[in-house]
Amino acid sequence: MLIFPLTTLTLRTAGGPAALPKGHPMAALATQIAFTVPSGMLVTVALGLTEPNLFFPASMIIVGAHYLPFVFLYGMRLFAVLAGLLILVGTVLLLWLPVGAPLGGWFAGALLVGFAYLPRASSERRGHP
Repeated sequence: MLIFPLTTLTLRTAGGPAALPKGHPMAALATQIAFTVPSGMLVTVALGLTEPNLFFPASMIIVGAHYLPFVFLYGMRLFAVLAGLLILVGTVLLLWLPVGAPLGGWFAGALLVGFAYLPRASSERRGHP
């Protein structure tokens, strides 16, 4: 849930743009997307209270679904890969391997850290600073 504020802080500290340009038509969509994870986490917490092994898989599905609009918003198909992996692995853990579900937290964390570097590399490869 802290990815957005921490990323914004890091971007501002690094001197780069931390938001869409003023007047960008998708700024409202970006704001709305930011509220999907905290709202969805209320559901995962309630689920986790009754079935603790389902907390991480449900979280992975919610976070993955939250990344789907990023494909359109930022024009980067890389977000579809991230979303797909989170949703797929979360679904597998939720439906078929709930005993191994705590590993989902570690998988999701490692995946998000790994993907933190890919959009920049992808952008630089396309000739954008």
